[in-house]
Amino acid sequence: MAKSKRKKIGLPPGSIIFTGKRKVEQVLIHYLEFNETQLNEKELSNDSIESFHEPVEEFIQWYDIRGLHHVELIEEIGKVFKVHSLALEDIVDINQRPKFEEYQDGLFVTCRALHFDPIQKGIKTEHVALFFGNGFVLSFQENADDLFTDVRKRIQNGRGRIRKKDASYLAYSILDSLIDRYFLVLDEVESCMENLELQITQGGHQMDKSDIHNLKQEMLIFRKTISPTREAISKFSKSDHSMIEDSTQIFVRDLYDHTVQIMDIVETYRDTLNGLQDLYISEISLRMNQVMQVLTIVTTIFVPLSFLAGLYGMNFENIPELRVKYGYFILLGIMLTISISMLIFFKRKKWF
Repeated sequence: MAKSKRKKIGLPPGSIIFTGKRKVEQVLIHYLEFNETQLNEKELSNDSIESFHEPVEEFIQWYDIRGLHHVELIEEIGKVFKVHSLALEDIVDINQRPKFEEYQDGLFVTCRALHFDPIQKGIKTEHVALFFGNGFVLSFQENADDLFTDVRKRIQNGRGRIRKKDASYLAYSILDSLIDRYFLVLDEVESCMENLELQITQGGHQMDKSDIHNLKQEMLIFRKTISPTREAISKFSKSDHSMIEDSTQIFVRDLYDHTVQIMDIVETYRDTLNGLQDLYISEISLRMNQVMQVLTIVTTIFVPLSFLAGLYGMNFENIPELRVKYGYFILLGIMLTISISMLIFFKRKKWF
C-alpha cells in the first residue's frame, strides 16, 4: 500500500494514477438502460469510447465497468459524462477512503465491498466507486465478479419501484446491495466466533492461539471500512442536490441506519473477541493449575515415602528394624497406608 501511495507523490491534484494491481485481463463493461416499460442490456467493447454516449431523457443508463487499470478509458468516460478530475483520481485509487462528494455535473461515492474467506478466516476488500447524475450511473469495480447481481435482476424482472425511479435511486440500490453484503460478512464472523468459543470451552487445545488475534485484526479492518462509509452515507442522506429526488432520501436515511447498526455490531463483536481472549487465557491458566495440582499431590504423597525409603536406606549396621523378619513388608504396608490416608484427606478437602 505504501508503495502505491508513492506513485502520486509530487503530482498535481487530479492526476489519474492507478494505484492497485491489475485483476482482470480485459476491462468488462456491462451496459443497461431502462425505463418503466423498456429494457436494453448488452456488453460493450472496451476498445472504443464510442460505446459510451450522453444520457437520453427517456432512459436511465447504467454503465458497470469492472477493471480499473485502463486509465485512458476511464479518462475518456470522464470526458463524456463530465466527471470531475478529482473524482477520476479517486476512482483509480484503490486506497481511497469511502467518501461522498457533490460536483456540478454529478455526485460521487466511493466505498468498499467486503468478502469473507472462511478458509483463511479473513476479510477481503474491493474498491468500488459510483458517479451518477441526471439519467445515468457509472459504477466501477476492481474485480471481474459482478457485485450487483441482485440489483440487475430486480431491474430485469421489473420488481419493486426501481424501474420507476431516477438515477439517484439506482445509486442508492447499488449502495444498499453493498451494505447488505456487510451483514453476510458479519454472519460469517459470528459463526467463527461461535466455533472459537466452543473450542475454548472444550479445552482450548484444538485451536490455534493466533485465531482470536487474527479475527480481532479483521474486525479492525471492518471498523476502518464501515466508519467512513457511515459518514459518506450520512452526507448522501443530508444532501439537497437537485440530482437527488426527494423520495429517494428516505431510503438513503434507512441505509444510514443500517450502517449505524453494523457499526454497533462490529463494536459488540470486538468486545466479544476480547472476552474470548480472556476466556482462552483463563482456560489455559485453569489447565495449568490442574496440572500443578496433580503434580503437587504426587509430590506431597512421595515426600514421607521418600523419607522412609531414605531412612532405611542409610548404611548403618545398628538399625533395629533391619533384623525384623517381615520388616520389609511392614514398611511397604506403612507406606501404602500413608498414601491412602493422604489421598482420602485431599479428597475430603476437595483439592482434586
